[in-house]
Amino acid sequence: MNLAWQTYLQSHNAAIEDDCVAHYGDASTELRSTHSKTILADLSHFGLIHFSGEDASTFLQGQLSCDVRKIDPYTAQYGSYCTPKGRMLASFLIWNNGGEYFMQIPATLHVTIEKRLSMFVLRSKVKLADDSNILVRIGIAGNRAAEAIKETFGTAPSPHLGVIYGEHESILCLAQNRFEIIATPEHAPKLWKHLRKYAVPVGKSCWEWLEIKAGIPIITPATQEQFIPQMANLEAIGGISFQKGCYPGQEIVSRTQYLGKLKRRMYLANIHTAELVTAGDELYSDDMEEQSSGMIVNAAPSPDGGYDVLAVIQINSVKAGKIYWKTLDGPTLEIMPLPYLLK
Repeated sequence: MNLAWQTYLQSHNAAIEDDCVAHYGDASTELRSTHSKTILADLSHFGLIHFSGEDASTFLQGQLSCDVRKIDPYTAQYGSYCTPKGRMLASFLIWNNGGEYFMQIPATLHVTIEKRLSMFVLRSKVKLADDSNILVRIGIAGNRAAEAIKETFGTAPSPHLGVIYGEHESILCLAQNRFEIIATPEHAPKLWKHLRKYAVPVGKSCWEWLEIKAGIPIITPATQEQFIPQMANLEAIGGISFQKGCYPGQEIVSRTQYLGKLKRRMYLANIHTAELVTAGDELYSDDMEEQSSGMIVNAAPSPDGGYDVLAVIQINSVKAGKIYWKTLDGPTLEIMPLPYLLK
């Protein structure tokens, strides 16, 4: 987190833990506000890799699952970076500003992913830089979010993943009532102060809950190399192109798509427990007995109690009956509908 920005947030009651905003004094109240009000969140729990140079587009096209050629200055995309075996090393949001690309991934992954991608630059005219502390990311979501964006910038980007630009900012539309603003540390405090008129500040777990409810998988160190992109529904959110050329894992991803051999899918669910639910936790089902039938991708406290989760689970196990957290004696998962359709 940018030090000047951190100091500003702390002066407004932010509690900083692990270089992120944990809460502003009352995490429970903030979570309830996320469910019913408009909220404002610092997004420093994400890192930002900056790609520049005349070969940046070509380089990324050969590394990522999404079609980089379709990322114009007014449209962002989700995507994934995979091993040659098609297993996801990272999922991300990527956008184009002035011919340069910005990849947003969890801060816990950005150093290793930047290093790995740098190994494949070779003679390409492309440079990678860590912009995590150079640019501030702010999220705003809720019924008044679009109003706040329009009042602040004069207009709002169009859904889905539309991008517009202010004098010193980029604004991304993540959903109808959810936006991200990318600004310099010098201008972020003024923006925060203005947006604060419309929204209640909340900690990072509240934003993570919104991502879960939106069905957006966030790969973390606990889940690296566990899933191919389709298991995590990447094609449903535009994160995979089946028309582009080769990239690491492309053969596996394409074969899975066209031969219809997908046995696991990502589901949205609630686990009614007071115990901590975390990414990487194993799931079980009666039909598979002692063998794991799934894994938690992301988890966050739910305003309705327990934890809301994204979980990759054996499709047949979900059809067969109950799914249990950690053991066959553990709490069951209540499967809920995702906000998008799966084929």
